[in-house]
Amino acid sequence: MGRPIIECEHVASGYPGNPLMRDVSFTVEEGEIVFILGGSGCGKTTLLKHIIGQLPPLGGHIRLFGREVAEADGPARDALLRTFGMMYQSGALFGNLSVLDNVLLPLEEFSPYPPALREAIARLKLAQVGLLDRADALPAELSGGQIKRAAIARAMALDPRLLFLDEPSAGLDPVTSASIDTLIRSLSRDLGITIVIISHELASINAIADRVIYLDRAAGGVLDQGTPAQLRAHSPHAAIRAFFNRSPAPTP
Repeated sequence: MGRPIIECEHVASGYPGNPLMRDVSFTVEEGEIVFILGGSGCGKTTLLKHIIGQLPPLGGHIRLFGREVAEADGPARDALLRTFGMMYQSGALFGNLSVLDNVLLPLEEFSPYPPALREAIARLKLAQVGLLDRADALPAELSGGQIKRAAIARAMALDPRLLFLDEPSAGLDPVTSASIDTLIRSLSRDLGITIVIISHELASINAIADRVIYLDRAAGGVLDQGTPAQLRAHSPHAAIRAFFNRSPAPTP
C-alpha cells in the first residue's frame, strides 16, 4: 500500500434539503481494493457521486490524488476526471454500438492518438477483461457477466490509476460473480490500479477486499472499517458482525 489516493474529510453527504450523512471521513490508499457498504438509503451511491465530482457535497473536503475535487475547474477538472474510470451498475453500454465501439468512446473523446492506435488500445482493454472475441457483438448479444466485463474495459480505456465499480456482481450467478472477482483482483495486482467497489456481495467482499468501509445513516458517517476478518470477529457493532457472519440482525 502507498500514499492516499482518496481523502474524505468531514464530508456532509446528500442533496440540498435531504442530508444523508453528517460526517464521513476515510482514506483509500494506493493499490487497495476497498468496498463501501451500508444499509439501503444510507447514501453509498450519493457519496460516490460526490467523490467523482458529479454532485458537490454539502460540506467537507474530498481530494483525489491530493487535489480538491470541488475546486477543480476547466482543464484542471478535465485532467482530474481522467485519473479515474467508472463502471455503473447496469453497465450503461450504448445499445446501438458494438462492444469495441463502446470501449472506443472515451479514447475518441479524450485521447490524442490516431484511429488505428485507439482501436489497438480498445482491443487490448477487451483482451485484459477476456472479451476480445466479442468485440463486434452488440450489448444485447452479451450475457450479464460479459456486459460487466465490457463496462470495466471501457472504464479502463484511458489507463486510469483509480477505478470505481458500482455493484459489479449484482444479478450474476455465483460462478460468473467469482470470475468477475478474479478479474478485479488481477487488474489490481497486475496493473496496480486502486479499486473502490460498492457492493453487498459477501462472497466477493471476503474474496478480494483489502478493506471495508461500513457507512451507517444513524451514525451519520463511517460506523466501522477494517478487513473482512477484523470486522467479522472484532467489530464492536453487532449489526456489522451479523452481516459478516450471515446471522440474523440483532433486535433493538
